[in-house]
Amino acid sequence: MSRFHAAIFDLDGVLADSAVAHYAAWRRLADELGIAFTPHDNEALKGVDRMGSLRQILALGGLARSDDEMLALAARKNGYYLEAITHMSPADLLPGAEPLVRAAKAAGLGCAVASVSRNAPLLLDRLGIAPLFDFVADAGAIPRGKPAPDIFLACAAALGIAPAACLGFEDAVAGIEAIRAAGMFAVGIGDATTLQDAAIVYPTTAAVDLEALLAR
Repeated sequence: MSRFHAAIFDLDGVLADSAVAHYAAWRRLADELGIAFTPHDNEALKGVDRMGSLRQILALGGLARSDDEMLALAARKNGYYLEAITHMSPADLLPGAEPLVRAAKAAGLGCAVASVSRNAPLLLDRLGIAPLFDFVADAGAIPRGKPAPDIFLACAAALGIAPAACLGFEDAVAGIEAIRAAGMFAVGIGDATTLQDAAIVYPTTAAVDLEALLAR
């Protein structure tokens, strides 16, 4: 039997290409604030929660805002993001994403989503894969965002699986750090150099060899 009994997935960049919608929303807000915001700048936001991302963008422009103003700006960005994902569908799933989750379910693994996006449940519905998951973490109820392990530990606890028996799938450096800090097996999706701290890295979700992972 495999030592792994659960698969915990990040959403943006692992299951769906929703990072594009996040970038468009942040870019729109940055433009309104007069801040230059590039795709390169956006890379630094991967795995970072909404308020953490906003702080980074304000820092790019050398701007300071009060707590109330920060909340209003974050809400405005969220509105832009919700507009974008309204048009998302199963066609926006990354290649191999649904087959990977279904294969994990067929192998008897508990499946959960550990996304810093508070809109994860809505997006999973849009993508048509919400019923495949046993648990979706509530990002708003997690004390600390990635790279802290809190959200992955919350998923393991909800599934009733020890962290050491969990596979964590991530495309962001902060996410890989969170998985490792949780004591889980970190599977990177993306560039092997960038995600060098992962236990194993696959270039794409479609390239993941679940059978080989379970046999480790």
